[in-house]
Amino acid sequence: MATVGGPITGFTLNGRYFSVAEDAESNRKLGGFENEVSMNGDGTARLVKTRVPWGADGLTVSCDDFNDDQQFLQDLANGADFFASTVEYASGAIFQGNAQIVGEIAFSSKNATATVALQGAGTFTKQ
Repeated sequence: MATVGGPITGFTLNGRYFSVAEDAESNRKLGGFENEVSMNGDGTARLVKTRVPWGADGLTVSCDDFNDDQQFLQDLANGADFFASTVEYASGAIFQGNAQIVGEIAFSSKNATATVALQGAGTFTKQ
């Protein structure tokens, strides 16, 4: 079977589905640990493991003013808790995790899109 790449096809945030722009490129981090090797004075080394959140960025979504899509996204960002999310990739793979919107929600009036990034605790797991 061939390896399949391409844009995200869509995702859900707190049960609401969003279509993603066809030309959007997203990056995915599964979460877990990042490792660093630190040296000791005698030439030996130790491993320092730091927990990191999972993340998905570059999510350029269709944003309809008549559906209050931008306000929905902002309300989620204003919230003080994580919410359920799924992201569907061009390969057909679907990843899930509890998320929060991080960074700026950038709305483009010309393209009727908004760009968002997600991060969450734990790991981003394939369904």
